[in-house]
Amino acid sequence: MGTRIGALFVILVTSAIFTIFPILTRRIPNLRIPGVIYDFAKYFGSGVIIATAFVHLLEPATDELGQECLTESFQNYPMAYAFALISMMLMFIGEFFAYRYGSRILESRGMGDFAHNHHQHGMVANAVHTSEQLPQNEVEHNLVNPNEVEHNLANPKEADLESDSFGGEMVLQKSTSGTAEVIGVFVLELGVVFHSVIIGLTLATTEWEGDDDKFYVLFPVIVFHQLFEGLGLGSRLAYMPEFFSMWFLCLLALIYALCTPVGMAIGLGIRNTFSADTPTYYYTTGVFDSVSAGILIYTGLVELMAHDFIFNKEMHAAPTWKVLLNIFELCAGVGVMALLGRWA
Repeated sequence: MGTRIGALFVILVTSAIFTIFPILTRRIPNLRIPGVIYDFAKYFGSGVIIATAFVHLLEPATDELGQECLTESFQNYPMAYAFALISMMLMFIGEFFAYRYGSRILESRGMGDFAHNHHQHGMVANAVHTSEQLPQNEVEHNLVNPNEVEHNLANPKEADLESDSFGGEMVLQKSTSGTAEVIGVFVLELGVVFHSVIIGLTLATTEWEGDDDKFYVLFPVIVFHQLFEGLGLGSRLAYMPEFFSMWFLCLLALIYALCTPVGMAIGLGIRNTFSADTPTYYYTTGVFDSVSAGILIYTGLVELMAHDFIFNKEMHAAPTWKVLLNIFELCAGVGVMALLGRWA
């Protein structure tokens, strides 16, 4: 019992540090780190989320909901895939309407759409600085017409303004909605929270008597699992719009860090009545794992991979070496997390 209580605090501290660290280094100027490290955490974390959905959630859920001690309907039908599919569709419907009505609420309050690209900060200052340095004819050619800027600020859905890396001139172009990005991060948080509670529950109720000592095998694997998953979540929270305070983002990170210890605490409390070999255990963990898998599959493929690569204009214009590096970082996250699935 003492070992498991100690493990609870180790997981709490590890998860909190690696989830909050990207937020602090992004929001506190004196803690800033090179952008390449942010990129690594971001894309590596995306790979971790995707591999977690398939290897650490959907596969175990298939095994849990296919046990012989469950009802015949669960044995004769792939219930894990059904629950995952249902949760994916619910996430799609929920996100669509959240974006639809959320955008209207923001517009009614005069906030328009969140501009998610971090290059937009200091937009006006960059424009003034550029106009002072460039010859008059280049200023007139490169800068956006003030009337056009005013129009687009009044109609944020039509376009956004970005500071281009060439000469700092203002470039008018469309971007992926920041509102959708914010909603996507909250969906990701929901998925990892569900998943983390079940991880804690499993770790606390795992048998560790005699030769069947799985606890000491599971514990280090779960620590690394929560570490990498926290890094992926933290790197996404770090890029949330400035509208969200650093303390609010740290609170979201702390909620994630607390979920596995909370699951462990629940598991330790009901360990004598919630055996790991009962139908109740398999129903509970199987349904939670499959639902979490559906949430993270949707989030990983749509919110992370598609938005970061396919619909990202910066990625389209980036040098080939940078694109290949980011893809390698994504694949590295998938590979490392899939490898951890060998033991847990």
